[in-house]
Amino acid sequence: MTFDDTAIDWLTGILAEAALAEIMPRFRRLGDGDIRQKTSAADLVTEADVNAERLITARLRGRYPQAMVVGEEACSDNPALLNGLGDADLAFVIDPVDGTFNFASGVPLFGVMLAVVVKGETVAGIIHDPVGKDWLIGARGAGSHIRHAHGSLEKVHVAAPASISEMTGSVSWQYMAEPERSRLARNQTKILSQFAYRCAAHEYRLLASGHAHFVVYNKLMPWDHLAGVLIHAEAGGHAARFDGSAYRPSHLGGGLLVAPDQESWHELRSELWAQ
Repeated sequence: MTFDDTAIDWLTGILAEAALAEIMPRFRRLGDGDIRQKTSAADLVTEADVNAERLITARLRGRYPQAMVVGEEACSDNPALLNGLGDADLAFVIDPVDGTFNFASGVPLFGVMLAVVVKGETVAGIIHDPVGKDWLIGARGAGSHIRHAHGSLEKVHVAAPASISEMTGSVSWQYMAEPERSRLARNQTKILSQFAYRCAAHEYRLLASGHAHFVVYNKLMPWDHLAGVLIHAEAGGHAARFDGSAYRPSHLGGGLLVAPDQESWHELRSELWAQ
């Protein structure tokens, strides 16, 4: 079965189903055995992540049995599941609980993310907010919208370009190696203000809806960025890896700078990396 835009409503439904059945019943109710470390004390997985991903995966395989399904938690156990994402005829990429550290800490700032990839190109992205019970949706060529809990659809657009001294943004310098780490940490003082949500789902929402200007990410896992970059682009924004090349589903490195437009991207690239 091939993917088309009419399936987006169905996809939003399964994300909401996973949130209702597996995520929200565990929010602020996790026991000691429900939270585990992956790579560090800041990199966690909970029973909500695992069970939500299983539910979404099962629904996707039921409707699209030939599609590739890439889930963050499944890939954590078996990284080889990422192989072929850039070449698959149809693939779905899932982050069942983006912002797991927040979720496990009882902070209501997390989301469910899903990207649709066709022959190496992201064609749709959905970010569901289980707390606000709404969706940020982007489809290639169709723009990006927030579908509110009460049913209305609101078109979103990135912030207007501004000088770097008037920009609000986020720089994930903590994931950089020296000397780039210190350079970015120092140069971010050139901007108006910064935010750090520890949740790409809500950071992309902030950008796509015009409430912030940019983000700098170093770690590129597809479940963290494919949906958000597509939504941001359809909201009028520009994103590229640090060397200026386009970000693709197959990319796991090279960093990512997300900005209101190409001119702003170049200004940020110059000023944030200045010696």
